[in-house]
Amino acid sequence: MRIKNSVVVITGASSGIGRAIALRCADMGARLVLAARGAEELEAVAGECRKRGAQAITVATDVTDPAIVDNLAARAVAEFGRLDVWINNAAVAAFGRLTDIPPADFQRVLDVNISGYVNGARAALLRQTAQGSGVLVNVASVVGETPLPYNAAYSMSKAAVRALSVSLRSELALEGVSGVKVSTVLPATIDTPFYQHAANYTGRRASAMPPVYTPERVARAVVKVINRPRRETVVGKPTGRLLVLQHKFSPRTVEGSIAKQVDRTQLPRRKPAPITAGNLYKPSGEIRKGSVTGGWHGRRRTAQRGIMSAAALAGTAVALRKLLG
Repeated sequence: MRIKNSVVVITGASSGIGRAIALRCADMGARLVLAARGAEELEAVAGECRKRGAQAITVATDVTDPAIVDNLAARAVAEFGRLDVWINNAAVAAFGRLTDIPPADFQRVLDVNISGYVNGARAALLRQTAQGSGVLVNVASVVGETPLPYNAAYSMSKAAVRALSVSLRSELALEGVSGVKVSTVLPATIDTPFYQHAANYTGRRASAMPPVYTPERVARAVVKVINRPRRETVVGKPTGRLLVLQHKFSPRTVEGSIAKQVDRTQLPRRKPAPITAGNLYKPSGEIRKGSVTGGWHGRRRTAQRGIMSAAALAGTAVALRKLLG
């Protein structure tokens, strides 16, 4: 599917990856329907897209409400006549031990990140199957394969997103719907305001765990799967892809290394932070002005002590290539 003139709906478009995708699609001439909870931040993104020559409308949306999400899809069709691409991207997170996160807040992460994607998929597929074509892109994460400590709800939700995509592809195949495609994108650590926006019950400041990649890299990957849909795409090569593969074959080693790295780097004990519900119940723009990046220097920044050394990664790659033929 060509991006130019395609009608593209993006949830979570006010900041981070969603904002980067919106700007990338605007540069390529898409007609955009931008969704998030914060109307003011959405209008700012839409203004940037219009300056780049794209048509863009905004729809304030809480993805946990099926009726509101269905209205988002209806607005896209009413404004532009069809719905070509739907990008499920809106997500929240809560850092903390399972026993420290209030049950309602844990459930809120699952509601946004799982039910929100289900609501989006339902609204999109009803229209795309009727028109006989379309692409659904679910933005998941590598933590759907390699879950992190102190981030159980988010990790669970991203694993669920991968499962959702598989189920939807199977349903479409069984129904003989060949013109509608479902793709999953799995970013590694990305330089976005995600860590400043997240709820945090650890008492420690959350930081992006290196290596850190740019949100524009995810945007390019999303555009690529729209043009040529594929089942899954990992963003953050080679680290992200090799991490996913190594976890399949050496789960204990990878999980132990990641746990130590999270404790040292993502949630360092030397950097205290207040307890906060973050953006679980209010738009991100009320916490921090919307932006694409989070200030984590996303140029594939590396740490002195990474999850795995370059030598280990190279050795893993060789071993896996031999194993996989």
